[in-house]
Amino acid sequence: MKLVCSQAELSASLQLVSRAVATRPTHPVLANVLLTADAGTGRLSLTGFDLSLGIQTSLPAAVETSGAITLPAKMFGEIVARLATDSPISLSCPEGEEQLELTNLSGSYRMRGMPADDYPDLPLAQSGTPIRFHAEALVKGLRATLFASSPDENKQLLTGVHLRLDGEGLECAATDGHRLAVQRLSHAVEATDQPAADGEDFAVTVPARSLRELERILSGRGSQEPLSLFCERGQVVVLSADQVLTSRSLDGTYPNYRQLIPASFQRRMVLDRRAFIAALERVAVLADQHNNVVKISADPGAGTATIRADAQDVGSGSESLAATIEGEAIEIAFNVRYLLDGLKAMGSDQVVLQCNAATTPAVLAPVGADEAFTYLVMPVQIRTS
Repeated sequence: MKLVCSQAELSASLQLVSRAVATRPTHPVLANVLLTADAGTGRLSLTGFDLSLGIQTSLPAAVETSGAITLPAKMFGEIVARLATDSPISLSCPEGEEQLELTNLSGSYRMRGMPADDYPDLPLAQSGTPIRFHAEALVKGLRATLFASSPDENKQLLTGVHLRLDGEGLECAATDGHRLAVQRLSHAVEATDQPAADGEDFAVTVPARSLRELERILSGRGSQEPLSLFCERGQVVVLSADQVLTSRSLDGTYPNYRQLIPASFQRRMVLDRRAFIAALERVAVLADQHNNVVKISADPGAGTATIRADAQDVGSGSESLAATIEGEAIEIAFNVRYLLDGLKAMGSDQVVLQCNAATTPAVLAPVGADEAFTYLVMPVQIRTS
């Protein structure tokens, strides 16, 4: 392998694929990135793969000799990032050898790698008709739901985001058992590529970690071209311009989250979203000292919502906000972090907090801006004794 490429492009590509490199590899080669140079296409391909998540990208290069090798991702990435940015990088590895020489205006480095044949094949299932998503819409759905997935690996399915496509559009949903975020997107998919055209819905649950990387990739790309998604035999493959992300899907039937959302509400509070967030963050200073619980009291007569936190042996605090209230007075308690996560995922000026009782699910939703977003939060039971 022998080639010349841009330092900036190589460094950016290494940062991208290194996010899929195993931190605790089960095999030494999984700590490496795979470099593949192709003289025919004039491109250098880089791949990171930890057997669950895989990321592949490519960049233009003046390739004199084709070839492939794997190199330690951390060391290679740190060296390249520190090289002179105004000078191209030359990479050379004689055929049959496992040592690469890197030359730049800054200096020359030699790195020992491992054979490309030792690197596991990236699952690239691309059979059948792909689903073509508009990247901007998919990013919106992921940002609105990823935070609500569970970090507990024992909960398996709940560590992912459920993507469901039907004749009305795409729905993204995530829950950790304490809260549920659902984003409905009516224009996320190109109309000609609806898999639900034959009457069958498409659904898959993808690990949140993989989708966070996908959201990062899509947010940083400048192209407006749709991306293609393939799903086959427990693998999800997303093609976006020169980049590929592959992930395992999560097995099992995702919970029927729609049945958790109440059909109607007896109480509604409409508040200014930014003022609500600011008040919660201030009161959270005390709530964090004890159990993260804040109590919200609605007073229809005064037209106010009072937010209060009591931290035993530390202190207490409360703030009142103007609110448009429908229904009877109520006091309901929540984990303040769950409330803040949901409110920050919304983009509207006003939000509505809807509930029926202090012990039943409450729903937060934006007013006007994006009524296709629903955020359900389970209240915390208040001890009256």
